[in-house]
Amino acid sequence: MIRSITQQKPEEELEELLNGVNRIFIVGCGTCVTMTRTGGEPEVVAMREKLSASGKMVTGHVTVPVACDNLTGEITEEYGEQIEQADTLLIMTCAFGVQTIAGQLRKMVVPALDTLFIGKETAHGEFNEICTQCGTCIIGETGGVCPVTACHKGLVNGPCGGTDQGRCEIDKDKACAWTKIYNRLDELGRLDSMRKLQKPRNYLGEPSPGKLVMNG
Repeated sequence: MIRSITQQKPEEELEELLNGVNRIFIVGCGTCVTMTRTGGEPEVVAMREKLSASGKMVTGHVTVPVACDNLTGEITEEYGEQIEQADTLLIMTCAFGVQTIAGQLRKMVVPALDTLFIGKETAHGEFNEICTQCGTCIIGETGGVCPVTACHKGLVNGPCGGTDQGRCEIDKDKACAWTKIYNRLDELGRLDSMRKLQKPRNYLGEPSPGKLVMNG
């Protein structure tokens, strides 16, 4: 399952963000950060205990099912009094959840986590990025393997000259993305796809922040 992959901020950074803040309400999430064990119920409880031990007053906490869902507002209404008593909300969710909650409540928010990438769990406790959301998908011509994400150099025309027996020169423990692409296309009888030159990309060409309006 695809998730926002996060990690907890360094303790020093969090202390700086909460400097001068005495009353805190904590919000966790039951989806992505629960899977990565960075902002689920156990982590929220641990954070409450840590803050209390440091002299902060925790007015309350909640782990919402999906923090980036608009229904979050209805859930947090149940904790209105505890939230109102807090100076700041400490949000233990991905950046999407932080922004969603910030837009629904008239309170300062502090993110407790750093959002790293969109990825999935490939082994127990191991998460790998699967899409950089570059907006120009070519995996139909690369056997379903994304070179932008899977290749350390992001090469859309490969392989480079550093691949060694199918391993990446930057990370010897990582399979070369273009070797994987070659093997996949060879298996499918589509090696001719590798002869197509992918045009150079202007990654600054798309306006930011991104926006898509569906017609109809």
